[in-house]
Amino acid sequence: MSELKNLFQLISLPKFSDSRGSLSFIEENEHVPFIIKRIYYTYNIPSGSTRGGHAHKEQHELLIAINGSLEVILDNKNSRKSIILNSANTGLHIKPGLWHELTNFSNDCILLALSSCKYDANDYISDYDEFKEF
Repeated sequence: MSELKNLFQLISLPKFSDSRGSLSFIEENEHVPFIIKRIYYTYNIPSGSTRGGHAHKEQHELLIAINGSLEVILDNKNSRKSIILNSANTGLHIKPGLWHELTNFSNDCILLALSSCKYDANDYISDYDEFKEF
């Protein structure tokens, strides 16, 4: 399991709350241990859907459930771990070489992703057998 632990990290983001609501923020190289090259988000995910199902060769990602919740299944070929993201001030840093699947989305889930790379189809390993060889 320690080998798997080295490939991801849960990061607590600052949170300030008062009678007007809550505010969280993310600063590059402060809360995110990489330079941010791309930001994307998913929403309106149909019940029962699974996303992800790949690993990256070089890309780092920080996933944040800014609304609702989801389950992230992490796999390093030797072991698997399930993590529930359900807090707008907690990010999951996924390092390169870690297979991840996203599932069990709540109806109101909005998932924000920060990436260290611009989109490059060649960085994705989408076949699990190929991933095991990587």
